[in-house]
Amino acid sequence: MDKFEIHLDEMIIKIQKCQEDKTLKSCSNCEHYFTCELRTDYVKSVYNSMSKGETGGFEF
Repeated sequence: MDKFEIHLDEMIIKIQKCQEDKTLKSCSNCEHYFTCELRTDYVKSVYNSMSKGETGGFEF
């Protein structure tokens, strides 16, 4: 597991905890969906995990 995958796993735990705390099954149902820094950081970590920190394409 590389540093990008480790960070993604950490972000998944944080997102799930937030959803749990707000009794939501998805971020899209949250009133802070478009302004949430946690969600923005999660999306960036997904992208970085797929691209391994490089700009451009993804490794599938």
